[in-house]
Amino acid sequence: MVSFKARRSEPQLVSPARPTPHETKALSDIDDQHLLRYYETVVGFFRTCPGQCDSRPADLMRAIKAALAEALVYYYPVAGRLREEAGGKLVVDCTAEGVVFVEADADVRLEEFGEPLLPPYPCLEELLCDPGDIKEVIGRPLLFMQVTELKCGGFAAGFHMCHNIADGFGMIQFMITVAELAVGDASPSILPVWNRELLSTAHSPSPITYPNPAYKPLLNSLDFTSDDVMLSTPPNRMKAEYIVFGQREVTTLRSHLPGYLSDSVTSFEILTAFMWRCRTIALGYESSQRVRLMITMNARGRWNRHTLIPWGYYGNAHFSPIAELTVDELCRQPLADTVELVRKTKLSVTKECMRSIVDTTAYIRQWPSLVTMDKTYEVSDTRWIAAGNGLQLGWAEYVGGGIPLAGDLTSKLGSHHMRCKNEDGEDSTVVSLLLPTSAMERFKKEMDVWLNKHENNLILPSSL
Repeated sequence: MVSFKARRSEPQLVSPARPTPHETKALSDIDDQHLLRYYETVVGFFRTCPGQCDSRPADLMRAIKAALAEALVYYYPVAGRLREEAGGKLVVDCTAEGVVFVEADADVRLEEFGEPLLPPYPCLEELLCDPGDIKEVIGRPLLFMQVTELKCGGFAAGFHMCHNIADGFGMIQFMITVAELAVGDASPSILPVWNRELLSTAHSPSPITYPNPAYKPLLNSLDFTSDDVMLSTPPNRMKAEYIVFGQREVTTLRSHLPGYLSDSVTSFEILTAFMWRCRTIALGYESSQRVRLMITMNARGRWNRHTLIPWGYYGNAHFSPIAELTVDELCRQPLADTVELVRKTKLSVTKECMRSIVDTTAYIRQWPSLVTMDKTYEVSDTRWIAAGNGLQLGWAEYVGGGIPLAGDLTSKLGSHHMRCKNEDGEDSTVVSLLLPTSAMERFKKEMDVWLNKHENNLILPSSL
């Protein structure tokens, strides 16, 4: 695997290119969660399009930095700072203080990151600037960005962005705006929308007599002391893996389902059911213990006709319904039943459910202990934030990237489904997973049984 060191400039503060409103903006109740008080990491790789070398800016860094300053005119709250008001609620002071930008270059070619381009990316830390303590978000820049020019003429853009200000969709929307402005567009193709009141409760948080069923397991465990091995194992005794599921693997899993379900199930539904089951067995929980599946779902899009989220909304617009079973129920029932439960959990997010979840989220915000969610497998489908077969903007073409870390930075529970190409060039899904080292070996064996495999050729070696 390739090894390299990036040559970095000193960090610079980039402010909006023109004067912007100085005001204080409230976050939504979905934004203002203790669980989101950290910097999410996103990395994107770009190459020069064939025949477009002459269109490439002579000074790439100057063009991107100017585009970043222009983007902050539209996204001016991102150039501000978070402040905690009485009662612990966060607000954004739009001060135009700016975001951190680092210029870098590295003697490595894009193809040396691997073909196909898949996580774990070698020397990832060289593509990201140092944001300091990623769990400290108050009074600090809300974005840390490093652009690294590569030897082949391509580049990598690495972001650390405060999760309270934007979700994955919002981060990519901002990234697209910077890219568009860098190639000469007069304005963003998607204008940003704030409107955080849409996902805020209309009243002061108070005890909920009838909490949303999706969050009831969390409310029942507010004072619970966890014995979950996932939460007690230190990071240096855990292993990250990235598992590629191509057409052949998904077809094999479909063969375990009855025909009516095999024909209609989505790849996300079957992979989530499969991963939850294998992971639970690998972790060795007792048969009577209750385990949970939390599906983080994007509230935008045509599928969600009951949501009033406007196009361009870049705040957190995700909801996380929860399914709960005993270990015995999950591991003894047919895979088809687990798939049906995953589908039922997804479909539970109705307009009424969403409003109730907003109210419940506002109520439980005061319990930061909720970051230790006992025996919970949290899954996000981030394929929707990627760009089909590649986002082409003038001379620059997006060729891969996403969330490059397995497990989120607060709970270690997160697992992301990301778009990729497999070795045969097929559109595939790569799923990240973080487990204690011993449990990872059991997971691989369980997975191979289902996939009729005698070798671990789906597993990509971890960079951890």
